[in-house]
Amino acid sequence: MFFLNIVIPLLSVFFNPDIAKAIVAHTNLVDTASPYLLILGTVQDGGSPHIGCQRQCCKELFTQPDPRRKVVSLGLIDPQHNKRYLLEATPDLPAQMVMLMHTGDFVSARTPDGIFLTHAHIGHYSGLMYLGKEAMHADRVPVYVMPRMREFLQKNGPWSLLVSQHNVTLHSLTHQNAVQLTSNLRIIPFTVPHRDEFSETVGYLIEGPHKRALFIPDIDKWEKWETSIIEAIADVDYALIDGTFYDAAEINDRDISEIPHPFITESMALFEHLPIEEKQKLYFIHLNHTNPALDELSKQTEEILKRGFKVARMGDVVRL
Repeated sequence: MFFLNIVIPLLSVFFNPDIAKAIVAHTNLVDTASPYLLILGTVQDGGSPHIGCQRQCCKELFTQPDPRRKVVSLGLIDPQHNKRYLLEATPDLPAQMVMLMHTGDFVSARTPDGIFLTHAHIGHYSGLMYLGKEAMHADRVPVYVMPRMREFLQKNGPWSLLVSQHNVTLHSLTHQNAVQLTSNLRIIPFTVPHRDEFSETVGYLIEGPHKRALFIPDIDKWEKWETSIIEAIADVDYALIDGTFYDAAEINDRDISEIPHPFITESMALFEHLPIEEKQKLYFIHLNHTNPALDELSKQTEEILKRGFKVARMGDVVRL
């Protein structure tokens, strides 16, 4: 079950105060003694509104932005050990980092205790630029990366300057090898099939003292993965999975072979025969700007919920 643990003054930095109050009024406070995940963004790499988009889905957002529409990112917080981690470094990193670093009732450094990247597509690593000399000029922020991602950052500017100027310190990840973050938390990367032009693509299994969460924001198609997604879901308590497109109708101006994500309609069909308690684990995330599920009142969102699934929303909290 998802909860919200953001106080109204903090929410007001990102939301209209009336929206903030409405969100708090319809949620329960999370037990902050235990580790939890905080959803800091749910939108695909290019954001919403999307550059160059002239469709109805973006038209009004250029003049009236929705501050809840930020690119996919998760915060991972362990209050018992005063630790905060970030999954993905998005173009929305400045706002997301403020939200992460002010969540909970403990004081910590200005930067996360670690940043975990999934791959080298713009929405997932380009926010690292804000850690550089032109902006924060951060000091040795730990960044966890797979081998090809590490090489990409080390050998290509401007990212290489972050390494040479010690704004970040790269820590190596390997497929299915766990990283113990605290006595309460560990995180396990695993490779998934995706368009790996510059790096591998990974998902993460996040293990808390009580519950486990799966995070797969990008994958080509479920059948291309050597692991059964149904078995993976059975092994966790929550699954935040690729929901980039609702169906093919929304991308009729692009070659679908170039962006082979699983449609939400395909995923719902695949999971249709799961027991309701398994369906309730599933939260679609990484929604394209064209995806009608971004709208909480759309008929597509209604259909997802009616069939027993969920749509991740910014500010949601997952207890671990």
